[in-house]
Amino acid sequence: MKLSILLTLAASATAFAPAPSRISPYQQRTTHDRRPTSPTVLSMALTLYGSPGSRSPLVNWAANELGLSLTPGDLSRNPHPFGQIPCLTDDDGDEKIMVFESGAILNYLQSAADEGKGPKGDAKRAAVASWVAWANASLDPICFLETPDGKVYDTGLRNSNRRIDTLNTLLSKSPFLVQGTFSLADVAVASYLLYVIQFFPDVELYQRWPHVVRYMRECAGREGYGQAFGGRVQGYCLERLDKMMESGNGGEEKKKMFGLF
Repeated sequence: MKLSILLTLAASATAFAPAPSRISPYQQRTTHDRRPTSPTVLSMALTLYGSPGSRSPLVNWAANELGLSLTPGDLSRNPHPFGQIPCLTDDDGDEKIMVFESGAILNYLQSAADEGKGPKGDAKRAAVASWVAWANASLDPICFLETPDGKVYDTGLRNSNRRIDTLNTLLSKSPFLVQGTFSLADVAVASYLLYVIQFFPDVELYQRWPHVVRYMRECAGREGYGQAFGGRVQGYCLERLDKMMESGNGGEEKKKMFGLF
C-alpha cells in the first residue's frame, strides 16, 4: 500500500491539508473540549521514528489518547529493518523493544495500557486488535484505490460499498467501535477515513453514510487528534465535515418538501 506516497506529496512541515477558509466558533470550542483520556501509569521510554508525511501522526494520536509521551527519534538511527516509518522503540531498562507498522504499534500501546486489567483488559485489547487489523486489511484498500504498480489514484468511497454500509449501521447504534467509548480502534479506523477527505476533498459521504460522517467529525474534534495532526488539518477536516453534513441535511429537507419521503 502506497499511502505513504500520498502522505509525502501532500504533507508540509506541519500539516498536509488545505487551510480552512473559516473555522466556526463551534469548531474552535470542539477542538478544545474533546479531552484525551487520563495519563496511564506507565514508565515506558517510548521513541517514535516518524514524520508528518507518513502514518506517524496516527501513532501520536494514539499516544495522546492514552496519556503517553513519545520522544522523536533520530531518523538516521531508525531501527526499522527496511528503514521505513513509523517505527517505535521502548527501552524499559531490561530490554529494548522495537515495533514497526502502524497497526502493530497501536496494538502494542493498547496492550501496555491494558496490562494488569485482567479479563476486561483482555476483552478490550482483543476488540481493538480486531478493528486495527480490519482498518489495515479491509478499510485501507477501500479508501485508497491503487494502480497495478501501487500508485494511489482515487478513493473507493465515491461508490457504494457493503462494508462501509455495515460500518454505518454499527455506528448508528453506538458512537464508537468498542464498548461504546473512544479507543485505539477509532484511532485506526477514523484516521483512514479522515485521510480520504484530505486527499480527495470533493468526495461526498453523507448521503450514503451519515453515521460514518458524524463519527468522523466526533473523532476529528478530539483534542488528541488536533495535537497529533496539527490545528490546520483538524480545522480543515471539521469544516469539510460540517459542510458535508449541512449539504446532506439540506438535500433531505428538499426531498421532503417535494414529497419524495
